[in-house]
Amino acid sequence: MSPTRAFVVRHGLPGLAGSGLIAIGALGVGWLPLQTNLLANPLVDLLRGSSGGSLAARAFVFLGLAVLLQSWLVLGSDLLDAHRPSMRPLGWVLAMWSAPLLLAPPMFSRDVYSYYVQGRLFEAGSDPTTMGVASIPGWFQDGADPMWAEAPTPYGPAFLLIERTISSFAHPNAYLAAVLFRVASALGVVLLLVFVPRLAELHGVDPARATWLAVLNPLVLMHFVSGGHNDALMVGLLVTAFWLAATCRCIWGAVLVGCAFAVKPIAIIALPFIGLLWAGAGAPWLGRLRAWALSILVFGVTVLCFYLAVDAGFGVLSAAFGTPSGVLTWLSPSTAIGQLIGYATTAIGVTADIGPAVLIVRALGSLAALAIIVMLILRPGGRSPVRGAALAICALVVLGPVIQPWYVLWFLPLFAVSGLSHRAMQVAVVATAGFTVHGMVESSTTSDNFLDVTDGITFLVAMAIVALVALASPRERRLLLGAATDRLQAERMPT
Repeated sequence: MSPTRAFVVRHGLPGLAGSGLIAIGALGVGWLPLQTNLLANPLVDLLRGSSGGSLAARAFVFLGLAVLLQSWLVLGSDLLDAHRPSMRPLGWVLAMWSAPLLLAPPMFSRDVYSYYVQGRLFEAGSDPTTMGVASIPGWFQDGADPMWAEAPTPYGPAFLLIERTISSFAHPNAYLAAVLFRVASALGVVLLLVFVPRLAELHGVDPARATWLAVLNPLVLMHFVSGGHNDALMVGLLVTAFWLAATCRCIWGAVLVGCAFAVKPIAIIALPFIGLLWAGAGAPWLGRLRAWALSILVFGVTVLCFYLAVDAGFGVLSAAFGTPSGVLTWLSPSTAIGQLIGYATTAIGVTADIGPAVLIVRALGSLAALAIIVMLILRPGGRSPVRGAALAICALVVLGPVIQPWYVLWFLPLFAVSGLSHRAMQVAVVATAGFTVHGMVESSTTSDNFLDVTDGITFLVAMAIVALVALASPRERRLLLGAATDRLQAERMPT
């Protein structure tokens, strides 16, 4: 057996087994529309028709995630030991890990069904960025989350066009639409697979390690492949945009940022850093201003073309900043602190509810994020613009009002390609393990709240499983805890 084939078998098969277990479990606890022929399938009925079947399905998901996480850690350990495969076998490993999830019911989120109903709303002649999906008959039976029933869509015109196209083709089969939305997100993952190693090489970072961290990451499999989030397309376009700009094709870089914005408006944060690449290292203020102006011009023309072609999505900015903020999540530091303060002030009678405290702390966090982003743009120093964009997006996510597990994937690829210190790599690995635990806890269609009392035991079990997987072997412990002699050569680029 050739070394390449041996590598694919050694690392692909265990992850394939883990993904396969997740796919089987998804038949029992994954998200399905209320009207689908799958519910009549004997295996699906067995896994959903009783508490014992549901428990078994969730156990499959737990075991599958544990195996997938360990497969990822073992692969990282081999790369740490200076095993340097070409990119082709890593692509085959990713394909093997992803394959079982492509047709299985969505896990960890049911946003794909909201995409479908939003597409139906658009097809009916309404603008989804100004109204919720509750106006469409049968929206709940199609699997859309009631949390977003009245909320406008926070997506740009390009994704509205994708939603309308898929919904028109798949209607009335909501599950088929979910699978097709996975194809769109898979395109984003393919862009990451192609351009993460190329951008890493430009920064003097080992492409295999960058791909391992940013593309083969279990969170990518959980949220971009299984969950089918459109963030995958946005992030893939941004990484491609930075590669184009870093190779002196800045006009096309700005065009792709416009395309990413037309998927999710948060992508606009990358535009000033494309301008810095356009201006060149050490450019004077006049040169930077000229580059920023050109970037804005190209970006604006691109976005305008999308709006003229689609003729919808005009409420996207208010929806993008208003819709997600309606969620109270303990994953967001500002929201968590605000809630704790709110509970205290409510208990002593200072406020009637937690709302004012949450609003104030969120506002302070957002202002802090804005200050950091402005500083990173105006004072780039000697850091790479790609690293600056990674820090800016990270600040926006960490200090923002809402954090979803897949938001980490907005900036992780940019950190991976621009270089991570040994300690930062450990943080990324531990964060991946932590959000895998979160995925285990949220791996049921009956579990909408991370702090449900019924999920307390689930959380402890998930923690125990991940700790066992991650710490049982010296190789995995090395990745998580590190050794004094490990410094991941070539992972640190000059700032």
